[in-house]
Amino acid sequence: MAAGHPLGPPAHEQHWVDLAAQLAAEFALTTAERDRTGELPVENLRRLNASGLDTALLPAEYGGQDLSYRSYGAIVRLLSAACPSTACVWVMHIGAAAGLVEMSEPDVARFFAERLAAGARFANALSEPAGGNLFLQSQQPAEAVAGGFRLSGEKRFSSGCEIADHFLVNAKVDGGSTFFGLDADPATMTFEPSWDAMGLRASGSQLIRFDGTLLPHERRCPPSKRQRPNHIGAGVAALSLGVADGALAALREHARARKVLPGGGTVAEQQWVRFGVGELESRLQAAAMFAQHMCWLADENSPGFLPATMRAKLLANDVAREIADLGVRVGGGSGYLKTSPIERWFRDAQAGWLMAYSAEICKDVIGSQVLSDDA
Repeated sequence: MAAGHPLGPPAHEQHWVDLAAQLAAEFALTTAERDRTGELPVENLRRLNASGLDTALLPAEYGGQDLSYRSYGAIVRLLSAACPSTACVWVMHIGAAAGLVEMSEPDVARFFAERLAAGARFANALSEPAGGNLFLQSQQPAEAVAGGFRLSGEKRFSSGCEIADHFLVNAKVDGGSTFFGLDADPATMTFEPSWDAMGLRASGSQLIRFDGTLLPHERRCPPSKRQRPNHIGAGVAALSLGVADGALAALREHARARKVLPGGGTVAEQQWVRFGVGELESRLQAAAMFAQHMCWLADENSPGFLPATMRAKLLANDVAREIADLGVRVGGGSGYLKTSPIERWFRDAQAGWLMAYSAEICKDVIGSQVLSDDA
């Protein structure tokens, strides 16, 4: 997006986006190896924290820079185009940390802000095995005890949980879903090494088992008194946009280099390839523009932000998968091999579609809104 565009990063924040671009170029060098081994990108995450990007997203009153959602979306997209697993873990880390700072009482918020600045890792423990897309509405009750509540149960798809120092956890308390800030407790929390996924292989999104884990009274988040956007809702669309960028770059590189016999021209010169790329690149631009609109709504704290997240996610998920699929067709047999980045981008592109809220849920909610009496 051109500098100065009203939906793009504000000019005074551009240096943060430029910094992310520099880091992303370095992260890209190890992406294929991390995909092969499934090893968490710990060093990448440390670099992001050391750069100041973690704390820049916090409110100024807690030592942050109030970095806009417009800049945040651009940063996530850059990181995802370089290493989707790094971007995924970082989005969930920021979502948990910023969420706890924004939802907690002031003293607790300051504690978590200071821990983030010091390099502590955060993760979400929200999704439940039987919960599906209802990750914000816990069905697992926590028992009232002295000092708080005890939780026994399981949470799944907790990206980066094995290296996390603090968790954003929800549990059913007093009949409703309630959020808590939780310190990692090795005595009552165990991680099931269940993450052997098709894509985002280095995100370490394991299952967590809680065995009577204490959720302290003082870390209970009070009911929200005001609406607020959240970084996960804004970030998941940018994750898919970055994957789409990476898949398109891999397709382009292959198509421009691969010769077609007997004529000797390149794959890029074939009309069906040009048609496919022309259509999908245009759809990518449209999806990106809507995602930037969604981020602008977040910066305005508009009630339109939440419905916009569903549309932005749906558009971005869809175009990422379509571009990755075209990449495999353009790549042919060589694009189907593990040695090709085309194959990796195809696998990574499937993940966004499945992340809550899944694309089917987004379609259902949007369709219901359009067809309702209030539309």
